Amino acid sequence: MNLTGLSRRQFIGATSGIAAAAALANLGGAGTASADTSIWERPTSKNGWSVLDEATGFTIEGSGREVALAEGDAATVLLYVARRFHYEIDSLRAGDVHGWTNNRRVTEAYESNYLSGSAIAIRPASYPVGAQGNLYPNELIVIRDIVAELDGAVVWGGDFTTPKESHFEIALKPGHPRLKGVARKIGGWNSGPGNDGAGATDAFDPKRRKASRAFEQRAS
Repeated sequence: MNLTGLSRRQFIGATSGIAAAAALANLGGAGTASADTSIWERPTSKNGWSVLDEATGFTIEGSGREVALAEGDAATVLLYVARRFHYEIDSLRAGDVHGWTNNRRVTEAYESNYLSGSAIAIRPASYPVGAQGNLYPNELIVIRDIVAELDGAVVWGGDFTTPKESHFEIALKPGHPRLKGVARKIGGWNSGPGNDGAGATDAFDPKRRKASRAFEQRAS
């Protein structure tokens, strides 16, 4: 079944129970094989990061949930994304956040970025590959604010030609100066008094919304 152009809400409304869960899993759940998957055989993921044999588990602050990621700047930035989702969109529950995997089956090439620990999927069964319209307007405002705040170091899968609205990936190669700068900024927020960063932002502040819209226009 193809969910392109069909929202998750419409899909769930048209199905029920186990059948709905199974169909969603087959449309992009982590580690799920389907007729549309292929095997990623390259030593690097699509975004230029090295595929890892294993990855470190990190706790997402404030949620108690864990996710495996590449150490260093990638982990710093992606954990920040997950924290803001937890604080500003919806509380993360067990199994909500998927990071590194050694399963080389991918539906879209950008899913190879999980292999390098440089991408996360937040609730991939709810926001699968090809489904659109999953986010309410206020949730989309937060997503846009996160991407703008991180100065393009992270991109959101909802903007891809074949979307995956659960997907966030590092958009810059390892060691890129802009990625390092964003990671340093987040590190400063984490070690500071708590007046900036996740838990202290207001994505609906007029100045932030203006900056977010301007960034979106530049990036499009």
